[in-house]
Amino acid sequence: MTAARHWHLAPDGRVQCDLCPRFCRLRPGQRGFCFVRQNVDGALELTTYGRSSGFASDPVEKKPLYHFLPGSSVFSFGTAGCNLGCRFCQNWEISTARDMDTLMAQASPAEIAAAAARTGCASVAYTYNDPIIFTEYAVDAALAARQRGLKNIAVSAGYVTAAGAADLFGAMDAANIDLKSFDADFYRRITGGRLEVVQDTLRYLVHETSVWTEVTTLLIPELNDSDSEIDRLTNWVASELGADVPLHFSAFHPAARMLDRPRTPLATLRRARARAQANGLRHVYLGNVWDEAGSTTYCPACGQALVIRDGYSIRRQRLGPDGQCPACGAAVPGRWS
Repeated sequence: MTAARHWHLAPDGRVQCDLCPRFCRLRPGQRGFCFVRQNVDGALELTTYGRSSGFASDPVEKKPLYHFLPGSSVFSFGTAGCNLGCRFCQNWEISTARDMDTLMAQASPAEIAAAAARTGCASVAYTYNDPIIFTEYAVDAALAARQRGLKNIAVSAGYVTAAGAADLFGAMDAANIDLKSFDADFYRRITGGRLEVVQDTLRYLVHETSVWTEVTTLLIPELNDSDSEIDRLTNWVASELGADVPLHFSAFHPAARMLDRPRTPLATLRRARARAQANGLRHVYLGNVWDEAGSTTYCPACGQALVIRDGYSIRRQRLGPDGQCPACGAAVPGRWS
């Protein structure tokens, strides 16, 4: 365990966690909704510091990030628990874990950075479960990674307070944020969160930080895949975040407490991509399926195919070192070198 940040003593003597908008108030021994932040003798402790549910070397495209060091490897790790309760969670074994034996691997921030460098990774990714709930561990690992010249990536649902966002994302170079729906009732019923919090996090990242930001929406049949919702979501991204922010539509597969839904048809993903493009977004991708057009980065000016992917692998890359199109010289937004 290690001392947590972002908390205070409430007037009734309980410890209040201020990291996420749940603002859990905890009596001695109690844990928050995330299960990993606990009142220990009148102070908030992070119980998963230095302990991980696993490590892996992944392509950065798997995060997914398509405009951040394409073709590079990232050292991925996570802990356990989550501050949302998504009924469809695709990593539910980790996010809903209540057995600390899930955390079998132990590693200090310095050991994580060393392992990432040793395995030839360009970045460390804080993923599998949401790094918001292990902010202290993630930030310390990120600082150790930076000392070795490595970049840092947060894969997050963005359900965090302003102070927590500044702390976590201040140590990051890139982020992929889940925008799970554009319906407030969906967020409340299906995730246990609030849409406006995630919108605020996205605005903050895009407009107030230098963190390269991409967005992912998992399309679930008959829940958040209607034309009207896709239009609302993509119009908001275009107007509030900008037409150059990459958006990934990802295919759902039955998991956790949502085993009654079918997998997302490829036709649904292609329809969503076409509507997003019609609504002004320049870089729209498809995930969890094989679709060449939906995984290729095109020049927004002349339409040339610049990064052609085969799954998570780069088949061909024609971008210049600063992201220039070799055909017309236009700059493609991203972090390319």
